[in-house]
Amino acid sequence: MTDVHTKATRSYNMSRIRGKDTKPEMVVRRFLFANGYRYRLHDPKLPGKPDIVLPKYKTVIFINGCFWHGHKGCSYFVLPKTRTEWWLQKIKGTMARDKAAEVALNVLGWRVIVIWECQLKKDNQTITLSSLLSEIC
Repeated sequence: MTDVHTKATRSYNMSRIRGKDTKPEMVVRRFLFANGYRYRLHDPKLPGKPDIVLPKYKTVIFINGCFWHGHKGCSYFVLPKTRTEWWLQKIKGTMARDKAAEVALNVLGWRVIVIWECQLKKDNQTITLSSLLSEIC
C-alpha cells in the first residue's frame, strides 16, 4: 500500500509534530502551577528526560502520546496501514526506552507518574488531574 501523501507533504506533516510543549503537557503544567507546584522541564540529567520534574517531591511526570508510546487498549493507538512493520519496530523501541527510563528513575529513588494523552481528553481530564495531586503528595 502506498502513502496517500507526496513525500514533501508527508515530510511537512511529520515536521509539525512536537516533542515538547504539547497540548496535553501544557494542560498538566498549567494545572500544577495553578495549584502551587513548581517544577523543572525536560531535565537532561535524569533518565528519559521527564516532561515534568518536581524535585521537592522527588517525582517525575511523563505525558505520553497514545500513538507514539503504544498505549495498549486505547482507541487513539491505531497502527498505520502503510509501513506497518517499520512503525511497529519504532513504537516497540519507544516502549522499551520508556520502561528502561522508568526502572532507572526508580533505582535513583524517583517516583514516576505516567499520564496518557487520552486521560487528558475533556471527559477524563478532571478525574486525571485531581488524582495527580494525590499521587504527588
